[in-house]
Amino acid sequence: PDSGSITVDGRELGALPEDALARFRGEKIGVVFQSFQLIPTMTALENVAVPLELAGRPDAFAVAEAELAAVGLSHRLAHYPAQLSGGEQQRVALARALAPDPLILAADEPTGNLDSETGAAVIDLIFAQQKRRGATLVLVTHDPGLAARCGRRVRLRSGRIESDEA
Repeated sequence: PDSGSITVDGRELGALPEDALARFRGEKIGVVFQSFQLIPTMTALENVAVPLELAGRPDAFAVAEAELAAVGLSHRLAHYPAQLSGGEQQRVALARALAPDPLILAADEPTGNLDSETGAAVIDLIFAQQKRRGATLVLVTHDPGLAARCGRRVRLRSGRIESDEA
């Protein structure tokens, strides 16, 4: 930012050195992208375990398996992204984002590559997991109906805040 500060979980992010900031992002922020961003040569289980392994978690695969079960994919652990439907791939991406139990879940147009029925199911899952965990959800969308489900809506236009409403 040009001015001010960003504090999350009692930590002033601007004061953190780059390696601590990277560690903070990996542990406290989960991201779900529109295009899934799964590693094609890894199974669903391995894709979800990656951030946990990078963080040195000895229970990476157990947590990954539990997260995949939470999104209804226990039966697809050994499948590669190309063997999964778009909705299944997005649920793997959601499980990966939630695996470190982040404080903040950022979802960038998470239904943009899905049909409307699958997209609605994924959104319901995102809101359910966010509520169950008590995480903050930052959702980027062009869908006014989806935005209406959020407790607070900040509308941007040309990089500036146009409105901020609860």
